[in-house]
Amino acid sequence: MKSLPAAVALLLATAPLYAAPFDKGDPKIGKMLVDKSCVSCHASMVGGDGSKIYTRADHKVKNAQQLAARVAACNANTGANWFPQDEMHVDAYLNQQYYKFK
Repeated sequence: MKSLPAAVALLLATAPLYAAPFDKGDPKIGKMLVDKSCVSCHASMVGGDGSKIYTRADHKVKNAQQLAARVAACNANTGANWFPQDEMHVDAYLNQQYYKFK
């Protein structure tokens, strides 16, 4: 697990190099991916349905680039094996449902 902080740091450092393409993702597909791959892990972390991870006061994601980086890091570290397009769908869903970044 030592590689997780390093991977997140690398992704966060390079995040400004690209914009989160929320308009290229499909939130409906993103919701299906989140429900399949994210909910159970998040529930084990914060309890309940896991959505508190997005709405808690100390959430780590503060902008669109951090959201994209966090989704990419979770994909890499959990073995979800999503393609980049899948990550864009998840970004679009999470942004629409929780974050509301422009």
